[in-house]
Amino acid sequence: MPENRNRLGRIDEEYKKELSQIINYQLNNPNVTGMISVTKVKVTNDLKYAKVYVSILNSKNIKETLSGLKKSSGFIRSELAKKVNLRNTPEIIFELDDSLEYGARIDSILKEIMPKKEGEK
Repeated sequence: MPENRNRLGRIDEEYKKELSQIINYQLNNPNVTGMISVTKVKVTNDLKYAKVYVSILNSKNIKETLSGLKKSSGFIRSELAKKVNLRNTPEIIFELDDSLEYGARIDSILKEIMPKKEGEK
């Protein structure tokens, strides 16, 4: 079974790389705005579904962008099929990954509560 896990890990990485390219350079959906990073891809064992975690920064409307990605998933999937040669191309499920936002929020809270050192402004 570790052999299969290893293969899925490689597929996850390959999909992550290709999906980033497709979303950022080939997708022409006016509702998809901002900087979109594919942070993680998790493919099911049967390769039927791929959960794609995206981080969206500087977007006009995050909900609209996520919805636009979901609406474009057919196009994205067909482009992925052209680039990654596997028997099946999984159905793509987009999830919002807000861990970057969460990290930034924690940083700002820490800056507020950390005592200022002598000589700092």
